[in-house]
Amino acid sequence: MQVNEMKTEITEWHHSPLHIFKPNTMYIVTASTLHRAHLFRKNEYLKFLQSLLFTVADKYNWKLQAWAIFSNHYHFIAQSPDDAKSLKPMLQHLHSVSAIKINDLDHKQGRKVWFQYWDTCLTHQKSYHTRLNYVHNNPVKHGLVKVASHYPFCSAGWFEVHAKPSFVKQIQSFKTGKVKVYDDFQPAW
Repeated sequence: MQVNEMKTEITEWHHSPLHIFKPNTMYIVTASTLHRAHLFRKNEYLKFLQSLLFTVADKYNWKLQAWAIFSNHYHFIAQSPDDAKSLKPMLQHLHSVSAIKINDLDHKQGRKVWFQYWDTCLTHQKSYHTRLNYVHNNPVKHGLVKVASHYPFCSAGWFEVHAKPSFVKQIQSFKTGKVKVYDDFQPAW
């Protein structure tokens, strides 16, 4: 990962923290359903949301590096395109399409599905590597599996297959206990 010093833009949105937009830079994003409701509780819903995330990220030229999708929230890490400000429209697209679909499946037209999202621009390689490990192991953190690669709606298994074993081992060595990521969610039991 390279820290890109050119074309940094900072946007202040009403009732939210500053958003830093840097082209070709890594970001971690977390989004939550309204009231942390477990709306994506079925495997078919999670599969749909994961597939939609892949499609929308590709459409907006965000390169996914890691993801973990749950019944009431998700995390992903992605590299921004030249227009890093496309994050907001990309997430609006993802949330709009997924809300319409989930409401249709549940026969709950008009229900508000998504609440908020949080993004952080990762400007240091150590921060990036630590958060990669964090996102990959999030299903374990939430008690859904004992081994992250066994959770089908997460990038851990993909990462283990596609990355060099030495890089996998390096990423797994980063401690995540003090990582500051909004992740105050309870699993659906």
